Amino acid sequence: MSIDIQNQPVRVSVGEDDLLFRQGVVRVLTDGGLSVVAEAGNAVEFLARTLVHRPDVAVVDIRMPPRRDDDGLRAAVELRDRVPTMGVVLLTQHCDPEFAIELIGDRPEGVGYLLKERVGDIRDFVEAVTRVARGGSALDPEVVARMLRPRSVPQELAPLTPRERAVLAAMAEGLSNQGIARALLISNAAVEKHVTAVFRKLSITSEGTEHRRVRAVLRYLTAQRA
Repeated sequence: MSIDIQNQPVRVSVGEDDLLFRQGVVRVLTDGGLSVVAEAGNAVEFLARTLVHRPDVAVVDIRMPPRRDDDGLRAAVELRDRVPTMGVVLLTQHCDPEFAIELIGDRPEGVGYLLKERVGDIRDFVEAVTRVARGGSALDPEVVARMLRPRSVPQELAPLTPRERAVLAAMAEGLSNQGIARALLISNAAVEKHVTAVFRKLSITSEGTEHRRVRAVLRYLTAQRA
């Protein structure tokens, strides 16, 4: 399997302390047509090597040596601060929306949060990493589902209908309009109508469609955390 990425392979760095799992991730990415330019099993080394090679996207676990705490997350946040154009994907077994929100900060472009179990879906995983490298977003459906657990609707999202909130949640996962239509069992035309309504009701205007999507996702995530 190989994905055409504008004739140039996406360059990736990988941070993971489990050697066998890291080798598996590198193999999946390489077989998917991406170029792994750096890898490390220590968050400090991962950060240093990534800054040297400046890949298009960095993929890193949250809990890594040397402290085996949130060292990988700290490295990811620093990469986002120091190299704003670089995409960053947290690849972890911990399904915690707070980690995703901390990584996103006030800039949802080029960010992903995926569970390790998803690596088995090879094409989806490679496409998600590629999407983040291009400035898009990719949030694991389980993370989004936790944000959608029954509770009062955040005030900022109150103008949206339940269907519009579901469409916005699917946008947060990084789904295209066609993907949203399949997931929600509605037509492409209905998705376009709902997306337009989301932009209008959240007052997200006068920008390109893709940029408006990531701004809408940011509003959604910050509202869910409030």
